[in-house]
Amino acid sequence: MTKLSVNINKIATLRNSRGGNNPDVVKAAIDCQTFGADGITVHPRPDERHIRYADVREISKIITTEFNIEGNPKEDKFVQLVLEVKPHQVTLVPDDPGQLTSNHGWDTIKEREYLQGIIKVFKTAGIRVSIFVDPIESIVAAAPETGADRIELYTEDYAKNYTRNKEAAIASYLKAAAIADQKGLGLNAGHDLDMDNLRFFKQSIPTLSEVSIGHALISDALYYGLENVIQLYKRALTI
Repeated sequence: MTKLSVNINKIATLRNSRGGNNPDVVKAAIDCQTFGADGITVHPRPDERHIRYADVREISKIITTEFNIEGNPKEDKFVQLVLEVKPHQVTLVPDDPGQLTSNHGWDTIKEREYLQGIIKVFKTAGIRVSIFVDPIESIVAAAPETGADRIELYTEDYAKNYTRNKEAAIASYLKAAAIADQKGLGLNAGHDLDMDNLRFFKQSIPTLSEVSIGHALISDALYYGLENVIQLYKRALTI
C-alpha cells in the first residue's frame, strides 16, 4: 500500500501570519495521525517562515506514525536538527535559502561525491534517506551510487500537464519508476499532487511507496474538513 504523508507546512504558515499558536501545529500533527495519515512531513527552511525548528522538536515527541523531515543538507543547522531528532526518514532537497518552494531535484551525477558523504552521515545515525530528483533516466540510474535508500520524484511537471494529456504527463515518470525498481530503490513522490491527479499517478506506478502532500490537501481541508480529506486522499491511493 502506498503511504500518505501529510505535509503540515501550510498550517504553520497560517499560524505565523498572525503570531501566537493558532492553529496549533503540534495538535495538527496529532490530528492528522488520528485521522489516518500514515506519516507527517515537515520542511523547515533557514528563515523558519513556516515550520520552525522548535516545531520539529515538539512534533518528534508526539509522532506515532512515520516522521519525514525534508530540507537542504548544505545548511549545517538542518543537518544538526535531523541528527538530533532522528526521524524515520530524511528527504534531501536542493533548495536555495530564499526559495519559495522546491522546484528541482539533485543532479546525482555531478553531486555524487557530496551526496555520498552526507547520506552516509544520516544512514550512520540509523535514518532512512530519500533524495529529491527529477524524472530523468540518467539521474535516476545514478541515484544508487549516492547510497540513498529511496528517491522522491518531483511531480510538478506531471501535475502541470495532467489535464492536457495524462498519458504524456506520466511517461517520464513511468521510465524513472522502472529504473528505480530495477536498481532496488524505494520510490516516493511529491509536489502538486492532488485529488484530481493522484489516483492516475498511483494506478500507473504501483511500486510507489509513499507520497508527501501538503498544499493541495490543506487547501481541500478548508472546504471538506481535515479528517474527510485525509480519507479521500488515502482512497485515491487504493487500487
